[in-house]
Amino acid sequence: EGWQIVIFGKDAHAEVIGLRGVCNGDVVVIANVDEALSKVDLSKKTILFSQTTMDKSTFYDIKKILEQKAAELVDEGELKEQFLAKDTLCHFVYGREDNLKAFSTENDVVLFVAGRNSSNGKSLYHICKSVNERVFFVEDYKEIDFSWFDNAEKVGITGATSTPQWYMELVKMKIEEKIN
Repeated sequence: EGWQIVIFGKDAHAEVIGLRGVCNGDVVVIANVDEALSKVDLSKKTILFSQTTMDKSTFYDIKKILEQKAAELVDEGELKEQFLAKDTLCHFVYGREDNLKAFSTENDVVLFVAGRNSSNGKSLYHICKSVNERVFFVEDYKEIDFSWFDNAEKVGITGATSTPQWYMELVKMKIEEKIN
């Protein structure tokens, strides 16, 4: 219907590639507020979506700035006809944010277990790291540096939504074997 489709995401991420394919390549992909301001043509009817694993606060910063810029171009009553934003962030990822922060502050050291290429793993890791400097990202238990546990009384293990429980149990077992 003539809408400019904007996706807040990573250009090479599988989800964005798939969305681009569904839209016959006719999309604008942005990674931050600066790109939103430079790449998005708000003289066109515009709709903003997000890759499901992107940063929630950045999505809302982009939404706010694009709404403000679109409002400068149209009458207030026409704004919803000119600019729409759909929060397509994965709430399984961001619904965990408060729990992960609490978990990270309750433990002296936290191992965050996820694949290096996991977007939600990276996002969730940064949430943990924002409240505890002793959060360490590991993909493989062999990457564990046991000096991380020096002077630690409580160690927590968590992971991405895609990290299997059995693998986190294996990481726990390997730590217990080494320190007991």
